[in-house]
Amino acid sequence: MLADERGDWHPMGDRPDDTGHGPASSGETTLEEASPGEASPGNGAAPGRRAAGQLEAAVLDALQRAGSALSPGEVKERIGGELAYTTVVTILSRLHAKGMLSRYKDGRVHRYAPIADQPGLAARRMTRVLDEEADREAVLARFVSSLSDRDEELLRKMLADPGMGA
Repeated sequence: MLADERGDWHPMGDRPDDTGHGPASSGETTLEEASPGEASPGNGAAPGRRAAGQLEAAVLDALQRAGSALSPGEVKERIGGELAYTTVVTILSRLHAKGMLSRYKDGRVHRYAPIADQPGLAARRMTRVLDEEADREAVLARFVSSLSDRDEELLRKMLADPGMGA
């Protein structure tokens, strides 16, 4: 597969070059050469689209780096690329609904900020998973037994000194 300059994908050999003898060679990228954020046969993304979760991660990263609440337009500028404004609004709305962002009205737009830093967001996800299980003790026991020796020792130290993890 080849991507043309607009990001459209074509089977190899379907787009002849100027001479009519093969694929165009005007800077096209083959599907096999696509960068990690682009579509590839195994990442579940449609051609020219990012894989699931990558846009949310990019939005969270932009908000974390900003240090203050941003409007959807400001987020769009910081992410770059050719995302539609409505796509950014959708991602921000979904992250807000998941409890990962705070939102407040500022004139005619909403401004968004992360609820916590990256470690805090990871801890919230872990807590949500734990809350969904009926047998918390079994889940915690399995979790601890799956830790590396180093992580288990770190956890033991943190449990002995609760101020350590702050």
